[in-house]
Amino acid sequence: MSLQGSRVLVVAPEPFYEDRGTPIAVHQLLQALSQLSYDVDVITFPIGKTIEIPGVRYFRAANPFHLRRVPIGFSLAKVLLDVTLISKLFRRLSKGGYACIHAVEEAAFPCVVLGQRFGVPVIYDMQSSLPEQLARHLAFRSMAAQSALIRMERWLLRRADSIVSSAGLAPRVRALAPDARLREWRFASALPSATPEEAGALRRELGLDPARPVVLYSGTFEPYQGLPELLAAIPHVRAEVPNVAFVLVGADETGGTAVSREHVNLIREGALRVVKRQTREKIPGFLAMADVLVSPRAYGDNLPLKIFDYLAAGKPIVATDIPAHRALLDEECALLTGAWAPELASGIVRLLRDRGLADRLARTARGRAEERFGWFSFVRSVSEIYKEVSRAA
Repeated sequence: MSLQGSRVLVVAPEPFYEDRGTPIAVHQLLQALSQLSYDVDVITFPIGKTIEIPGVRYFRAANPFHLRRVPIGFSLAKVLLDVTLISKLFRRLSKGGYACIHAVEEAAFPCVVLGQRFGVPVIYDMQSSLPEQLARHLAFRSMAAQSALIRMERWLLRRADSIVSSAGLAPRVRALAPDARLREWRFASALPSATPEEAGALRRELGLDPARPVVLYSGTFEPYQGLPELLAAIPHVRAEVPNVAFVLVGADETGGTAVSREHVNLIREGALRVVKRQTREKIPGFLAMADVLVSPRAYGDNLPLKIFDYLAAGKPIVATDIPAHRALLDEECALLTGAWAPELASGIVRLLRDRGLADRLARTARGRAEERFGWFSFVRSVSEIYKEVSRAA
């Protein structure tokens, strides 16, 4: 039985839409399902911007707590809204008519339970590993807590009808659930290319001379992103390339920035620009004005979504040599370094000085993005995931 033309229930326990990792991934999923002629109902948090997509209806969970913001990662606000989301999920499934549930992150736990009750297959969209994500949280870092979380994750992986994970998580899934039906996401960079004029205008706006080398980071400022080491690398890079400027895009206006008082001098001297979180539409200009793109991620098994945008931008990339990056990057398309500041600095300096190497890596990155991670490839992968579920239903 084909699911195409059927109604799908997507359960996304997050503010939707906001310009950050998982909501961006869910947005791409919804666009692909719409293009494939699925009718989609989305259950999500009562926070975020509603984006109109043909065939997509939104059902937002209640907000009795009058919350206005949900931070990235574990929080009391997220837990409270997860409870109201489960209530909405039960009511929607009680009405019937769904051929499949696409459950994102922790929503997969109630979706698997209720999916079995109502006879609806569940795709677990594993954007990250729950034990790994909570390993540094005070309440969950103990051996007992981690053991319990791993058991919960194993239970979920073995009971979901299908799993689609972020790139880099497949080994973990295979270790916990060897027989699981598994695919890894290969997202497309849906960003348009910026013109040289747009990049130049943005440089002028930031007070950056056209000839000044720019090292750019784009993404959240969460601890796992490794920004403290990148900031610590700046003096090392300046010792070799004195006029370099670092631009960090993604600061949260409500807090959470990795930039502290000790970095004020770097800002005052013009070596560092810290830019608040930008809409997706503005990111191409930032990528286009950069000479080097950097991803200093410190830990986490799931690939940062921005890597797809970095590849498509056709700029040389410096990234820490961790399994999450290795899921997509190699020595042919990026310069992979150690995670410590001097190692990051060495990689950045090398690409700023060796333009031949930088250009070669950039060309390979762009070619790989066009060949493997285009929009039509992504839509085809979504179609194949749902066909697998329909065959098994």
